[in-house]
Amino acid sequence: MSPTFSSLKVYNYRVYAAGALISNTGTWMARVAQDWLVLTQLTPHSSVALGVVTGLQFAPLALLAPVAGMVTDRFPKRRILFVTQSAMALTSLLTGVLVVTGAIQLWHIFVLAVVQGVATAMDNPARQTFVSEMVPYESLSNAVGLNSASFNAARLIGPGVAGLVIAAFHTGPAFFVNTFSFVAVLFALIRMRPGELRITPRHRGKGQIREGLRYVRGRPDIILIMALVFVLGTFGMNFQMTTALMATVVFHKGAGGYGLLGSIMAIGSLSAALLSARRPNPRLRVFLVPFAAFAVASAAAALAPSYDVFAVLLIPVGLTALTVLTTANSMVQLSVDPAMRGRVMALYMAVFMGGTPLGSPLIGWIGSAWGPRWTILVGSIATALAVLAAMAYLVRSENMHLTYDRGQRPRLGVTRGEVSEPVPEVVNS
Repeated sequence: MSPTFSSLKVYNYRVYAAGALISNTGTWMARVAQDWLVLTQLTPHSSVALGVVTGLQFAPLALLAPVAGMVTDRFPKRRILFVTQSAMALTSLLTGVLVVTGAIQLWHIFVLAVVQGVATAMDNPARQTFVSEMVPYESLSNAVGLNSASFNAARLIGPGVAGLVIAAFHTGPAFFVNTFSFVAVLFALIRMRPGELRITPRHRGKGQIREGLRYVRGRPDIILIMALVFVLGTFGMNFQMTTALMATVVFHKGAGGYGLLGSIMAIGSLSAALLSARRPNPRLRVFLVPFAAFAVASAAAALAPSYDVFAVLLIPVGLTALTVLTTANSMVQLSVDPAMRGRVMALYMAVFMGGTPLGSPLIGWIGSAWGPRWTILVGSIATALAVLAAMAYLVRSENMHLTYDRGQRPRLGVTRGEVSEPVPEVVNS
């Protein structure tokens, strides 16, 4: 089997990945349907309303991160996923029912966005760290890359299908498809072989939240990654809103044209995920160089003179963004104590996605006041300044660098003068 897909040799991961691909496709269909519903049916193309919905959806990720991480490290991850996936299926079902019966109102979307956000906040750290229980340690980076590939393969399929469904049947059926897609994950969880899972030791003592925060506070390498990911997630990764505004307001496209943009961007994202799956050891330069390239690519997309040029430029935008995110995810997961992984990944996801409640309303207001192109340009400027600040920090902090040697523990290396002193930071997995 190709090294790119080596994790699929593991039965539990193979079953889980199949269910996740179906579920991710449904999720992307529902995202497109929700945005289209808010922009065209519930408001007169209000970027502010769309920003509020997005913000409400992601706010629980930041607010509940410490609790979600503690729950992930305390209870069986497979059991947590049963509960969260079921909750999200019910939320999607209710949205679809309200839409097809004609009872849907904007405040319904606000409330359902919060409920969906709570379920997602509890689901994300469990889902992210469950990978480490399905595959051996040396395959973790590959599995993380394949997870991203699955998510973006679905992104390649979902928006385009959603555009066709919405054009033919309106938005309601897209939510029903999403509801049934969650059943695929639940079926995969049932079909797993529990005896083959590598269960992480669970801790039930007091002070676990404080312990997790203290652990991250003592890891400058993780703090640096989280700071950069926060900027990217808050200002640069609002594609759910920015592409909708560009498609409808700037280029005057319908549902099909909007859905196609998501699929085109996924070409770059999927390529990045597959390349990351082939990369056994994540490196800091593979994180920073694409981060800078994202600023350039997104700025070019914001200034695109036509729909066709904008669509093509979304490919390098997706490629650079996903290279950054898969590398960051692997670096964090591989470098932490397994007993702390749930709490650290909850904080990581909170930093990445929790910035959206701050960024989305602001980006929505910018789109309303300055125009849709500025919703993308603001992210380009913010990410460019962030990578420059990170490079300056690394130079001033005595050339800090991260090393991940195959077969050894991840280490934080600090170069002082001409002497390289590796500083162990991680307990063996």
